[in-house]
Amino acid sequence: MMERLVILGGGESGAGAAKLGKKLGYEVFLSDKGKLADKYKRVLEELGVEYEEGQHTEECVFAADLVVKSPGIPDKLPMIVGLREKGIEVISEIEFAGRHTDAKMYCITGSNGKTTTTLLLYHILEKAGYDVGLAGNVGNSLAAQVADDLHRVYVVELSSFQLDGMFQFRCDTAILTNITPDHLDRYDYKFENYANSKFRILNNMRKEDLFIYGYDCEVVRERVERGDIVPEAVGFTYSDYAGVNAYMDGDTVVARWGDREFRIAKQEITIQGRHNVYNAMAAILAALKAGVSDEDLRTGLTTFPQVEHRLETVDVVNGVTYINDSKATNVDSAWYALDSMHAPVVWIAGGTDKGNDYSVLFDLVKEKVKLLICMGVDNKKLIEAFSPICEVVDTHSLDETMEVAYRRAEKGDVVLLSPCCASFDLFKNYENRGEMFKEKVKSLKESRI
Repeated sequence: MMERLVILGGGESGAGAAKLGKKLGYEVFLSDKGKLADKYKRVLEELGVEYEEGQHTEECVFAADLVVKSPGIPDKLPMIVGLREKGIEVISEIEFAGRHTDAKMYCITGSNGKTTTTLLLYHILEKAGYDVGLAGNVGNSLAAQVADDLHRVYVVELSSFQLDGMFQFRCDTAILTNITPDHLDRYDYKFENYANSKFRILNNMRKEDLFIYGYDCEVVRERVERGDIVPEAVGFTYSDYAGVNAYMDGDTVVARWGDREFRIAKQEITIQGRHNVYNAMAAILAALKAGVSDEDLRTGLTTFPQVEHRLETVDVVNGVTYINDSKATNVDSAWYALDSMHAPVVWIAGGTDKGNDYSVLFDLVKEKVKLLICMGVDNKKLIEAFSPICEVVDTHSLDETMEVAYRRAEKGDVVLLSPCCASFDLFKNYENRGEMFKEKVKSLKESRI
């Protein structure tokens, strides 16, 4: 009798899992509590997969032999708890895909920097001629690629939610950039639970594998120094401490692994700022492990394009540089953005507060920010935090915000959208916020020509 695969959630990962499930000979049923996007409906219909939307029909779901769930569905949901109580295995799409390929897995997680590091490592490997795929939080579904576009190597960005649904999956090389408070509502508001989730990236790794970690993150470093890490652990730091495998020698990035040493001036790397030095160091160490030559490494690092919504220079209008950092949805990301600024800043922040402690930003704001524009439905917490530190203006729409920014920014200034908060009060998501910001900058330039 054919085994039944039930997929909960019909986005990119769900559609990919359906594709792989059909190829493996499962009877596949997909259920989505919300509305399915048309492009995913077409995929399911072409595959001949039965699906439902707007509900989870329990008798259909509980008839599963195996469940693949979207990372956005919490483990504490009664249906998920009930499935596991009945002994029905519930896993992530990444776990499902990993069980059906022996490709090398280069996996990246962390509270900040994981997307840029993932894209940079993928770019380096692709430029070097590797047969490489991009998957996880970026790129196409890993399961879909295992089904019909198999590569020998994958670079995979992993969220904590994806890691929670991974059990047998093994990384050949794992990168943990840092851990700072985020998504605590999914982890009983306990930072340790969130950190434990991030460290699941080490599950099943062997001695011959490689774990690359941010040495300057105290939470990560302390766990590594306990000495219970199975794979070889190599750190990277922004300091000149040569006791780890990547460090700074003046303005030169130095990375060592095995019998190789690679050097590059930080100014040569296309993405700038301290946070991007960290990202580059992690990617370089992984590329050295992969056997990428110095020449190909340099090519990758000096040709990598800007990452959309992450310190993305949009344009210069009347001598004012507009920067889109909409992906900075937490305090740590905003700190790195402000730290990388070398001109007076008109800072746009605000949105849905996630329990932020803004005090770590005070010194940087005092040094760098001439005006803070708080953009959101309710900006009370931001205003109270920063009013003693710098001038603050309260706005409640993007149009109002851009008008204030244009009026107050002077030639040589930077207008930085680095919200420090989630986007859900005024926008669909951080991408929508960044895209609308860029459109406003474009229209602003056209109206002033």
